[in-house]
Amino acid sequence: MDTRAVLISVVLESVDDGYLASVPGIQGAFGEGDTIEEAVFNCVDVVKLIAAYRAERGENLGFNEIEMTPETRMTVAIPVGVA
Repeated sequence: MDTRAVLISVVLESVDDGYLASVPGIQGAFGEGDTIEEAVFNCVDVVKLIAAYRAERGENLGFNEIEMTPETRMTVAIPVGVA
């Protein structure tokens, strides 16, 4: 089975009514939320939709793809809140 992980960098911004998360380099990849977690979750959902659309067209996101094997191990940073 060919499994790939796509790693993205998410930019977080505080806006008037919550947070905005966006992915530089992917047009339309952004999500809003009342919390950081919600904004990131919504943004990731949008990226998944964009990736699926591009896959249907035989395209990929073009960057940060890692082949996942049983030996693959990676570390990711996930925001859990603001102090």
